[in-house]
Amino acid sequence: QVQLLESGGGLVQPGDSLRLSCATSGRTSSRFVVAWFRQATGKDREFVAAIKWSSRHTYYKDSVKGRFTISRDNVQSTVYLQMNNLESDDPAVYYCAADERLIQSSIGRAVDYDYWGQGTQVTVSS
Repeated sequence: QVQLLESGGGLVQPGDSLRLSCATSGRTSSRFVVAWFRQATGKDREFVAAIKWSSRHTYYKDSVKGRFTISRDNVQSTVYLQMNNLESDDPAVYYCAADERLIQSSIGRAVDYDYWGQGTQVTVSS
């Protein structure tokens, strides 16, 4: 079993920054991919970013490239999502997800992740 615990959400103004954290524990693996998804009210859950645990190769949704950065802290076993220049389309509940059996084409598919955190709310409002 793997446990994921998100933190760092909050209320910010457009243009501000936030850093989300996803603390991982339990039976982690070098094959893990850890991802961030988000779900706005009334919308489907969508992929935001992902990082391969061993290679640290990263993947991003097009609309967040250049604004969001996913990274991981090896010592703390924590994955971060640095979000800069937050926009009106970014508010959502942000979820951390992980899986160790993904193929390349599955990295952006929420249905293929077995482990999920409880989510953290990000609100952008002026």
